[in-house]
Amino acid sequence: MLILIVLLSACGATTSRTTDDATTTTRVKIALLNDARVGGLRLAVTTFQGVVTLSGTVKTSADEQAAISAARRIEGVRDVKSELKVVPGP
Repeated sequence: MLILIVLLSACGATTSRTTDDATTTTRVKIALLNDARVGGLRLAVTTFQGVVTLSGTVKTSADEQAAISAARRIEGVRDVKSELKVVPGP
């Protein structure tokens, strides 16, 4: 019986962390859409254990910094990793 309780409590922790990451991802995406500087850019957002990874292309390094800053302001974000590529527009 004790083993069953331990196993079930571990599954609950894993499930709640996954939900937290999904919620964090959604909040970051909303923040990016609402940010005037980066809202029109198509950026991908993933979250694992509170670490947000941004990927996609931006036109300037200032756009990259704006996206990183917007993500960092979200509750639950422990760190932000940028895989954004700066590709100047025409």
